Amino acid sequence: MRSEESSEALGVQGLRRTQTGSAMEGQNCNNTCSWTHKPATDSKKKKKIKEIPDRVTLKKEIGLLSACTIIIGNIIGSGIFISPKGVLEHSGSVGLALVVWALGGCVAALGSMCYAELGVTIPKSGGDYSYVTEIFGGLTGFLLLWSAVLIMYPTTLAVIALTFSSYVLQPVFQNCAPPYMATRLLSATCLLLLTWVNCSSVRMATRIQDVFTVGKLMALCLIIVVGLVQIFNGNYEALTTKVAFSMDRTPSVGQVALAFLQASFAFSGWNFLNYVTEEVVDPRRNLPRAIYISIPLVTFVYTLTNIAYFSSMSPEELLSSNAVAVTFGEKLLGAFAIIMPISVALSTFGGINGYLFTSSRLCFSGAREGHLPSLLAMIHYKKCTPIPALLVCCAATIVILCIGETHNLINYVSFINYLSYGVTIAGLLWYRWKKPNLYRPIKVNLLVPVSYLMFWALLLGFSLYSEPVVCGVGLVIMLTGVPVYFLGVHWKEKPKCIDNFIEWATSVGQKLCFVVFPQIDPIEIASPSEWTDRSSGRKSFSGRS
Repeated sequence: MRSEESSEALGVQGLRRTQTGSAMEGQNCNNTCSWTHKPATDSKKKKKIKEIPDRVTLKKEIGLLSACTIIIGNIIGSGIFISPKGVLEHSGSVGLALVVWALGGCVAALGSMCYAELGVTIPKSGGDYSYVTEIFGGLTGFLLLWSAVLIMYPTTLAVIALTFSSYVLQPVFQNCAPPYMATRLLSATCLLLLTWVNCSSVRMATRIQDVFTVGKLMALCLIIVVGLVQIFNGNYEALTTKVAFSMDRTPSVGQVALAFLQASFAFSGWNFLNYVTEEVVDPRRNLPRAIYISIPLVTFVYTLTNIAYFSSMSPEELLSSNAVAVTFGEKLLGAFAIIMPISVALSTFGGINGYLFTSSRLCFSGAREGHLPSLLAMIHYKKCTPIPALLVCCAATIVILCIGETHNLINYVSFINYLSYGVTIAGLLWYRWKKPNLYRPIKVNLLVPVSYLMFWALLLGFSLYSEPVVCGVGLVIMLTGVPVYFLGVHWKEKPKCIDNFIEWATSVGQKLCFVVFPQIDPIEIASPSEWTDRSSGRKSFSGRS
């Protein structure tokens, strides 16, 4: 419960030694952190005795609506506006392309159902990383964390930021591509702004996500409505059965697999709510609900959007366009065509915010497990936001922006991302066998993870066959984390000079960012009966065997 006097200004108690650094025990949270007090026992002094010490902890401010917007906002990025032509190019026909889009959503739904079970069974922030670490152990989890923090999220953020800057600058440089330096500077400015927002307030960050997700859906609804008007006016030749499934060439099984891979990447982001489980209000209830609402909605919107594209654009026009939504707007919206590039810019702005919000929680979770520097596991003593983790995500993305070679990196990222999905869902089956009697609030039918893994193995096999170099480089990037793990994590008896340096750096970081280790709320710890393996009577939450 919050105290009636929780908005009073309170002092900071001081510093205490914790792990490798010193952490401030926060007693100044105004009305932003959770406080619990007993009723007053001394009416003369009117003081309240605290039943539980003052806490500095991540706040549960993500309700069902915000949970849905995190999933939808991270799935719907720039892809559906810019280049759905990849699916059409590999599938070879309009009809098969629409089937691939619909089935791509079904595959994402299967995966999200598995993640719903994992999310309520292992209710930790960190998503794939936390589940893999809990199930397979530290090394496997660290390799996933290493590739995500080093390459996957910084590269994805850089690409989204560059897309944002390109579309914002497009009206200024109408007859030529925006200058290289201008796009980089605007991208970095956008990143810094949203990093500041996320450092300042969880509530502000989630409100931005809510607003921009609604904006994305409104832009897609505009495309769908215009497309439906075209269909009602008789402009649906490309959608007739005779034309839709006509093919100049019959696509091979490999080409169809690549089309599914393109659609699967367009749905990436369906697992992002699992990265912030500990900040979701009543996660056992709202996490699965948000997943079951968001994935069908996105699948429905994606399919209708592609139908709208084909109602007014021939397959040749779509394949020749580098920005399908913009070409669609120029053809049908006339003077209002400017709405489309603005929609893409707003969509990517919301995408940057969502990726920053979730990827910083991955760093936070990794540091809490001891796989990253302990400073990244700290939060602001008053605002309760993971400032060091956010700053690291922002800095890594700006480095990728300066390197400039994002297109090759994104190919490696896609392979690593898809590989992590399969490993995580395979972990669900292993956990079922390893701990059959563990309490699971949600337990999906075994056909769900098995079906997903069969489809996953098929696509992964064709990816390895068609692009062995890209997949090989992706594996090498991931495996470079092995020596880092043994030197940085597994090696406990480090020289004293190294420990002293780490302690000094942690202390300096704390003083600069005003951060502390979050404190555990005894009230929020699940009761023993919920975490007992009924076959052995052992608690399973923190133990790894």
